[in-house]
Amino acid sequence: MNLYEIPACRSRTVKRLCLGSVYLLGSSWPLIASTGEHGAGLTHEMTVLALQLGIIIFAARAFGSLFRRIGLPSLVGELVAGVLIGPYLLGSVPVPFLSDGLFPLVLGAVPVTTELYGFATIAAIIMLFTTGLETDLAMFLRFSVKGSVIGVGGALLAFGLGAGVISVGMGVGIGAPQSIFLGVLSMAASVGIPARILSEARRIDSPEGVTIISSAVVQDVLAIVGLAVALGVIAATESGTGGVDWSEVAGIFFLAVGVWLGFTALGLIFARRIGEFLKGFKSATVFSVLALGLSLLLAGVFEMSGLAMIIGAYVMGLTLSKTDIAYVIQENMEPLSAFFVPIFFTVMGMLVNVRILFSWQVLLLGIAFAVASNLGKVVGSGGPALLLGFNKLGALRIGSGLIPRGEVALIIAGIGVSGGILDERLFGVAVILVLLSTIGGSPNLKRLLEREGAGTRQQFIAPGGMLTRFEFPNENMTELVETAVLKEFRSEGFFAHRIELEETVYRMRKEEVFFSFTVYPDRIVFSSDPNSIGFIKTVVYEALLDLHRTVEELKSVTKPTEMGREISLESGHAQFSLARYFDPRCVKMRLSGSTKEAVIEELVDTLCEAGRIEDRERVVADTLERERVLSTGMQHGIAVPHAKTEGVSRMSFAIGFARDGMDFESVDGEPTYIVVLIVSPKSNPGPHLQLLSTISGVLKDEECRWALLSMIDEHKVVSYIQEEALKKHAR
Repeated sequence: MNLYEIPACRSRTVKRLCLGSVYLLGSSWPLIASTGEHGAGLTHEMTVLALQLGIIIFAARAFGSLFRRIGLPSLVGELVAGVLIGPYLLGSVPVPFLSDGLFPLVLGAVPVTTELYGFATIAAIIMLFTTGLETDLAMFLRFSVKGSVIGVGGALLAFGLGAGVISVGMGVGIGAPQSIFLGVLSMAASVGIPARILSEARRIDSPEGVTIISSAVVQDVLAIVGLAVALGVIAATESGTGGVDWSEVAGIFFLAVGVWLGFTALGLIFARRIGEFLKGFKSATVFSVLALGLSLLLAGVFEMSGLAMIIGAYVMGLTLSKTDIAYVIQENMEPLSAFFVPIFFTVMGMLVNVRILFSWQVLLLGIAFAVASNLGKVVGSGGPALLLGFNKLGALRIGSGLIPRGEVALIIAGIGVSGGILDERLFGVAVILVLLSTIGGSPNLKRLLEREGAGTRQQFIAPGGMLTRFEFPNENMTELVETAVLKEFRSEGFFAHRIELEETVYRMRKEEVFFSFTVYPDRIVFSSDPNSIGFIKTVVYEALLDLHRTVEELKSVTKPTEMGREISLESGHAQFSLARYFDPRCVKMRLSGSTKEAVIEELVDTLCEAGRIEDRERVVADTLERERVLSTGMQHGIAVPHAKTEGVSRMSFAIGFARDGMDFESVDGEPTYIVVLIVSPKSNPGPHLQLLSTISGVLKDEECRWALLSMIDEHKVVSYIQEEALKKHAR
């Protein structure tokens, strides 16, 4: 499913989220009233904070889902949600017991409460820590030359053009704090937005795909380092007597870069030891929390050193990205990110003064700034791409892929506001850049990827690992092998990170050994370097041997034939309505087939005529495949063939009567007279086994069987089976 193909249930979800927000707001007034009686004390402030966070979570989710429906990233919706419910719009509207509104306008560096902005700060640290964790150093180094040249070119030109527009528009010098700061902000990129578009277009491993991702990493790193330098330069400029001491600026520059590179180098050198230290706590949850604790500590150290907290968080993430527990930490960070990240973008939206944002001066400056910065990305990145083996189409794809700005740009803007560097007007200009670059850049990249044609002048041979395939006869077998293989790898000390895309992908890592494998319905495909192929084959071989031993042991302790007899004697006692799955059109009063294959096809045709089957051939094939595993012919003249199949979209069953009896390979060797076919969708089978148990419970009674065989009307058959099922439950 792509961003434009959202199911109808998504709109219902958005409505439910909106209603949920209204419900939470309405139900909270008694609590606010009770706390309000005691004044604006600590308890009252914490109560309001809890309500604010609850409203933010629902509003962010609702608007994020709404904007995804129209093909835009959720962060745009979350920003808009913040603008709407923030202090400059609905947030300051008086409500019962809160005369200043739920999100009152606060006088100070930021227009929201310190507590709420604190949550956004922690969210920024988590985002940059996760960004560092997700940085693929191996890929970055592999494409370091092209990625660095293209990334640096786009970042520098965007900085120059962006700072120039601010300088002209604000009537300040190119070296003014505002010009420098917004110039640095325009250098940032977004790794997540283009990665998602490339993945959906299946171009993530294309020449343009890997170049966009590596260049985006370079530009984010440059923006983060540039932020440190800019803060130092601005501090030096403002502390002087009017002139700029360029020797002091140079000292700050080298100090900032030196601290950043020094901590990064130390982190990478001691990465393995840090990983071993964390693994000593055994529990993945515990060492993931401690890893976040390390990022918070380093963030604090960087802030006290005069650098931004987010730089320390990114360095710690980058350090841990080299360890074999990086994927496990990423996985455990996902719930935290799902909570904090929407809060960050919504709070950033709350900082936007709508009246100023929509003033013609800010709009014109914001649009000019966005156009210049985006042009800098396209020309500054696309130009070098043309010189490095890409054609015009490839260069345009790369330039467009580096246009969207996301979390890093907004984090820098938030630091600018809290530090007093950016006022409301310039923060609005920064938000316009983020919105226009995301809204314009994302669809443009998608259109360019849909164009036919290669993006390189010469044929590209994809780098990366060797592929090793293992094929299996069906999906059930593949799932068994998948579980067994994972167990073997974990017993060897590997950490696994599961990613749900169109297929399930596992990324495996132990120290310096890394590979991945993708699970398809009928095969498992490993991607690894040539040195790991022998090890992978050995692990799969051992997993298959273990499965074989397990199956042999199961055969010795279980007797399927005996179990089949027992099933036919047991009745289903759970209350279960058959009306949804069965109607008179699903009854075949006289079966003409004399073999189980013919009878199954006959009942499938009956369900087809009743409009309950989409793919007849698939249903027949899946049902016969199930029969080959073990016959569903029970004793006492009953057979219950069943299958989970992609040929149906809802669970149904049909019943047919072989008046003269037929051979269904039943467990007691006797003829079969009543055949019930049950089919369920494979992806969402519903109460498949419950239905099977209920039907078996009704037909185990000899009186019921003879009563059904004596009937000549389909409607009576349906009514009788439903009534008997209810009676069995009542007993």
